[in-house]
Amino acid sequence: MEDMFRFADDFGPARIIHICRPSLALKAIVVIDNTACGAGIGGVRMAPDVSVEECFRLARAMTWKNAAAGLPHGGGKSVIFGNPRMAGALKEQLIRAFADGIRDITDYIPGPDMGTDEQCMAWVKDEIGRAVGLPAALGGIPLDEIGATGFGLAACVDVASEFIGLDLKGARIAVQGFGAVGKHAALFLAQKGALLVAASDTGGTLADPSGLDVGALIALKEAGRSLNDHDKGSKLAADTILDIDCDIWIPAARPDVVRADNVSRLRTRLMVQGANIPCTPEAERALHERGVLVIPDFIANAGGVICASVESRGGTQRAAFDDIDERIRANVRTVLEESRRQKALPRAAAVALAERRVRAAMQTRRWR
Repeated sequence: MEDMFRFADDFGPARIIHICRPSLALKAIVVIDNTACGAGIGGVRMAPDVSVEECFRLARAMTWKNAAAGLPHGGGKSVIFGNPRMAGALKEQLIRAFADGIRDITDYIPGPDMGTDEQCMAWVKDEIGRAVGLPAALGGIPLDEIGATGFGLAACVDVASEFIGLDLKGARIAVQGFGAVGKHAALFLAQKGALLVAASDTGGTLADPSGLDVGALIALKEAGRSLNDHDKGSKLAADTILDIDCDIWIPAARPDVVRADNVSRLRTRLMVQGANIPCTPEAERALHERGVLVIPDFIANAGGVICASVESRGGTQRAAFDDIDERIRANVRTVLEESRRQKALPRAAAVALAERRVRAAMQTRRWR
């Protein structure tokens, strides 16, 4: 019994739900963390090596992310065990079966995440009538297609760079995970004058200190090819992205890619976390002690959930971009000013901000 509640604290999780359909080889986990601020919004992640712990940590990140952004939503997350590159028909079957499994979990609103996309959310919507990050044809705001999270990361970098005296014009950026989040972050930052000097995907790292053509790399990825198929730049091992000398390092891949055993390899001034939980607490603390400014995931990458919240209220794409820009800029400034005053890690300041908002919401609830 004790082990079942190993994640429990003052904030949750309210429920951990296992979904299993053996005839379809469907295994999934849903974590509803805290819904004091409203129904939980959180993505549906598909990967072969997900776990209950990862799902809980992601759900908790969503609790803080929604609260820190001042959204009327709580935290939830789901993971499906499987290869996201499986055949389309099989993936549709699994997603639809998963949707049926969450039909009665009405305080959870699913959205796209790593391994799922707008089409997956269209299948979920068709099955149970609720999802965000829908295709535009269904009246949604396709957050991955328009780059909502990447746009928010660029706004975050804009504010954070002021705190370290970094001029974005000519600033060197490296992106780990050149996918839906990473490629848009690189594009929006390039439009501000930054220089992409390295990017990685599952096939390896592509680097060029004189700068890479962001548009060409995006076209390559959209054609289903690897960064290493590009005809320019040095082709390196995937984890070499850790060693690239840069001003801004953006992790936009899996959890825990920066750990105590590899954090010393990073050579950057600013880390803006595009992925959820990409850095262990020990590694984050080590970076802080070295003078590297680290903007926590749930502050930096809130663009996607802000967009989803706008969509859930019937808002427009323009309204979503305006809301992302306003909320992320204000939150980054608040967190960094508080961090400076308290001489604390930015994450500690960010968690304190989110906790205050969640506790205030919990005081209005019958069951606290």
